Order: sequence, then structure tokens, then C-alpha cells
Amino acid sequence: METSNRDSIIAYCLAPLNLNPNSEATCETMRRLDHALKTFQSQAARPVSVDFSKMPSLVINEAAHGYE
Repeated sequence: METSNRDSIIAYCLAPLNLNPNSEATCETMRRLDHALKTFQSQAARPVSVDFSKMPSLVINEAAHGYE
């Protein structure tokens, strides 16, 4: 994820708070969110193993939801 994309995501999330863009608290919040996004991105790029044998089965009522 490029920096401009991360900045756009952060700006979108903070917009409802109507923060002062020049305040130290806003800059620190943006820095922390940027770090969180970078960390998530690095972790999400790794393969994840899932043991489906331990997952409970799910029964779908096709009559209630249609037979598509």
C-alpha cells in the first residue's frame, strides 16, 4: 500500500472528528494509524494456515434462502 493510499485512508477515518490538522495530537494520531496500517499490511501478506477440520460445520437452509 502506497503512502498516499494510507494517507487517504487515515484522512477518511479521521474526517468525522474534525481535528485541527496542525495540532501535535493529530500528527501523532496519523503517525500511529500509519504504523498500524503498515503492520497490518506486512502481516496480511503472509500465508495463513487454517485447519478446517476443527471448524464447526455450517448448515444452510436452501429452502429459506433459495436454491441458487
